[in-house]
Amino acid sequence: NETKQVEFVSAPGVPATTFFVYDSSAPFYGYYSPISDPGYGMTGITDVQNWLEFSTGDEAGVGVPLPAGRVRVYQEDIDGAALLIGENSIDHTAKGEPVRLYLGNAFDLVGERIQTNFQMLASNIVEETYEIRLRNRKEDQAVEIRVPERLFRWSNWEIFNETDTFTKVDSANIEFRVTVQPGEERIIRYTVRYTWPN
Repeated sequence: NETKQVEFVSAPGVPATTFFVYDSSAPFYGYYSPISDPGYGMTGITDVQNWLEFSTGDEAGVGVPLPAGRVRVYQEDIDGAALLIGENSIDHTAKGEPVRLYLGNAFDLVGERIQTNFQMLASNIVEETYEIRLRNRKEDQAVEIRVPERLFRWSNWEIFNETDTFTKVDSANIEFRVTVQPGEERIIRYTVRYTWPN
C-alpha cells in the first residue's frame, strides 16, 4: 500500500517572465451579421490577470516535452520559505514550445473600460470610442500590461485617434502593451469605425 513519487524532470534556473493582462472586451464568436446594438460589448471587468511564461526548449534549460497536469508556482518569502502564489494545469506541451500559466488576478492592479462614444453614421457605418484606464497600485514596481481588444461588430474595421500603438494580432483582434509606473494611471483611448455592405 505504498505510493512513490518519481521525479520526471529537473531543470533548475529556468528563466520565466511574468506579465499582466487586462482582458475586458466582449467575447468574440465569429462574424455572422453586423452588430449595431450600442450596449453590446460593454463590460464592468476590473480584474487584471497575472500570467507566467517559460519555454520547454534547450535554451531555457528544460529540453524535454512536458505532460499534461497540474503546475504549482512558488515564490521565496522574505524568511526563505516557499510561498504558493498560483496553481493551474497545462496541456501536453512539446519540447521548445512556450508554457503560459494563469496565476490569478493581481490585487494591486486595476483596469476600467468605458465606451465613451457611439454613433450610427449611416445604416451601414458604426463608430465607437473606448477609454481604458489602468492603475498601478504597486509601491515600487513598474509593470507592462497587455490589453487585448476584440473587434466584434463586423470584419471591416478601421482604428484611428489611438493614444498608444497597437499590434494587429489577427483579423478580429488587436493588442495594446503599455508600461504603467508605480502609483500611475495610464489611459488608452481609441476609436473604431465598422462598415458593412448595405
